Amino acid sequence: MGAMVPAKLCVVTHTFLPHVGGIERVVYEQGKRLLKKQFELMVLTSRMGTAKQYHYDGIRVQCYSSLSVGFRLGIPYPIPNLLSYTTFLNSVKSSDLIHAHGHPYLSSFMAARLAKKYSKPLVLTQHNTFIEYEDSFWDHVEWFNDFAIGKQVLKQADKIIVVSNATLQYVSGLGADPQKITLLHNGVDTDRFKPLANVKTVFRKKLGIPENAVVAITVRRLVYKNGVDTLMDSAEIAIKKNPKLVFLVVGKGPDFAEVKAKIEQLGIGGNFKLTGFVSDEDLPFYYNAADFFVLPSKSGEGLPLVALEAMACGLPVVATEVGGISDVITNDFGKLVPPDNPAALAGAVLEFSQMDLSAFNGRLRAAVEQKYSWDKNVEKLVEIYEELI
Repeated sequence: MGAMVPAKLCVVTHTFLPHVGGIERVVYEQGKRLLKKQFELMVLTSRMGTAKQYHYDGIRVQCYSSLSVGFRLGIPYPIPNLLSYTTFLNSVKSSDLIHAHGHPYLSSFMAARLAKKYSKPLVLTQHNTFIEYEDSFWDHVEWFNDFAIGKQVLKQADKIIVVSNATLQYVSGLGADPQKITLLHNGVDTDRFKPLANVKTVFRKKLGIPENAVVAITVRRLVYKNGVDTLMDSAEIAIKKNPKLVFLVVGKGPDFAEVKAKIEQLGIGGNFKLTGFVSDEDLPFYYNAADFFVLPSKSGEGLPLVALEAMACGLPVVATEVGGISDVITNDFGKLVPPDNPAALAGAVLEFSQMDLSAFNGRLRAAVEQKYSWDKNVEKLVEIYEELI
């Protein structure tokens, strides 16, 4: 872009940091790097107990007023209220390009309508596939929302970025124009997430895990779609066969108390540790204390960042085959099993608990550096922007 005036970029997301989640993390990692590439960047998001305007690690954030519906149910879906219209209008009019995240959100819908009205190019990133809920009522709500809101957003986008082949099939099924779709895998911060020498022994001691244990870690928001129930049932089977197995579950969420109660009921408390919330700074230590990673999702996975983080730390991944995970996990890097099948997951966990996993480490790290760095992701993103500006 040379000596041109920096392009003004408005990134629209339903929630943003300090509220923690996958989409928030993607927006942050891309945003940090876009600032270095001479873009003038603003994130437009719902207000979640923050000031109306704030800076997060150098990224300017503007909040719109909204009703936070469904958060307690584990369905984060802010609804912009009437007061938010002016915020959206000013943000879109003063920008050269709009980049919305997630087709089903009303924030994406409003941004798309205004982008069309004021002839601003619109990029949409679609992260997840269809999310199945425990209560089928919510499946119907989501299905209706996909058709009422999501299809309109997909139609109005000039470019649609998908994070996996499964996401690509999902948006195609909703009528997205194949000419507009680009596959761009998520990245991982390879400087932060990496194998750390001498951490395993020290950190296990800190967590009260025996040095000779075989540790399977998962990093999840504790909600139904993330398959924590499948993980607990498979843990019960696996621990009986290999009492050295310890499951380390990092994260919190609306189902935390329920999960805790079930662990006690199953009598696996000693081998199934809930850490609660862990900060991003500390997360690499937890990965490095483990032997392999388990991803027990039921649905809705686009391309899980946690799997890439684990791989960057040299951990092979045992995962359920849902969404875009098969883009990343091959037999070289782990194993895929069917979702919602505790016996199959337990079998894979037991298999990995008895293997010498050292062969994986270097291979995993090299693959992640080559394919999934955020720097490469953002280079491609800038090319997409420059086609449109």
